[in-house]
Amino acid sequence: MRIETYGQQLEVTPALNDYVETKLQRLDRHFDQPIEVRVQLGLRKPAHHAEANLTVPGRTLHADAEGENMYAAIDLLADKLDRLILKHKEKQQDHHAPRVADVL
Repeated sequence: MRIETYGQQLEVTPALNDYVETKLQRLDRHFDQPIEVRVQLGLRKPAHHAEANLTVPGRTLHADAEGENMYAAIDLLADKLDRLILKHKEKQQDHHAPRVADVL
């Protein structure tokens, strides 16, 4: 997994960078193939804003979140990305199980 974190009119500290990487590591368990995440952190007064573009095989997923502090926004963003990945994987699966009459 490749995570790129940058700030929009905000300096990304090593602590913020480590926190983003720690929170987004759980997304890696959903795919065997490498995925790429671009995270943008910024301030939109009065809230802190985090948004991400997640490139998975065959698709690019986007999520954004706002929180009262940057850590809360990153937490919300990680939860949203997790739900988006699960929804994407659900769409990719074949839900048409063979019927017994078709097999015989």
